[in-house]
Amino acid sequence: MRLTLTVLIATTALAGAAQADALRDKALGYFAPLPSTVPAVKDNRITPEKIELGKALFFDPRLSASGVFSCYSCHNLTTGGDDNLETSIGHGWQKGPRNAPTVLNAVLNEAQFWDGRADDLKAQAKGPVQAGVEMANTPGQVEVTLKSLPQYVDWFAAAFPGEPEPTSFDNMAKAIEAFEATLITPAPFDAFLNGDDAALTEDQRAGLDLFIDKGCSTCHSGVNVGGHGYYPFGLIEKPGADILPEGDKGRFAVTATVDDEYVFRAAPLRNVAVTAPYFHSGKVWDLRTAVTIMAESQLGETMSDQEVGQVVAFLESLTGTMPPVTLPVLPAETAGTPRPTAEIRAE
Repeated sequence: MRLTLTVLIATTALAGAAQADALRDKALGYFAPLPSTVPAVKDNRITPEKIELGKALFFDPRLSASGVFSCYSCHNLTTGGDDNLETSIGHGWQKGPRNAPTVLNAVLNEAQFWDGRADDLKAQAKGPVQAGVEMANTPGQVEVTLKSLPQYVDWFAAAFPGEPEPTSFDNMAKAIEAFEATLITPAPFDAFLNGDDAALTEDQRAGLDLFIDKGCSTCHSGVNVGGHGYYPFGLIEKPGADILPEGDKGRFAVTATVDDEYVFRAAPLRNVAVTAPYFHSGKVWDLRTAVTIMAESQLGETMSDQEVGQVVAFLESLTGTMPPVTLPVLPAETAGTPRPTAEIRAE
């Protein structure tokens, strides 16, 4: 009897391992684990000096005209890399038009912003600084501010050695990109992809299987489980104006192509369980509701409560561990540092 029980346990374990292996092989056809080192980025070699400079700039509100808003204002690293608001609040307490995406793992996206108008994080870092509804500043004024702070001048020289004018708006963006490239959050899903059978619960494995079989992985795939490719929101059934505002036509604003009306970049789903509210409009606060809407509007599927719960469980396995980030002490202001203004600066 003891021998029979031992054989039964061993057989069950082997069957479980075989199922996990089969699911892993299936998943690896669509996804990839996060890299174990900081990803390289195009035309911007990442160095410790750039990372430290970029971290200071990421937290510095003096990049904004008002001296109130920094990159961190909309990309709070303690709350999932976003601001947990429907749409972000910027200069003069204006509300922005779209929900702020997470900065975590953003370096792995094919393009930045919901409409993909920025090719990389360098380009993305320049946008909010100059947007009247966000930081309302200008490249020239940013450079004046940075050059008025001797410690920044030294840090730029160390991060960009040999350049005739290292303290520049372009180098500001490169440094921020270098820091943001370090914001990689390994999750239980990565452990599973790397061979750990126990990394996912039964519900999470069932949700992963559904995520693939239902077709979610058609758009949300790759290392960031999304973040690449452009798709109509409402491929099968267009959501109502409360979720898909009629005035925001997505990528159409970038390409002026009729086929791109209401087309958006597929959202990266890493850390999605902690980055509510959802969609570019930020109108949905519950992840179960977001999954149900996506199933109906993109796949034409009506999922059961159990299926929705299992997909949500899988999405929770994408919540990763934040790298340690020490709050920087920023350079002190001088008599030449521009004073904050409520005006929207323009060149």
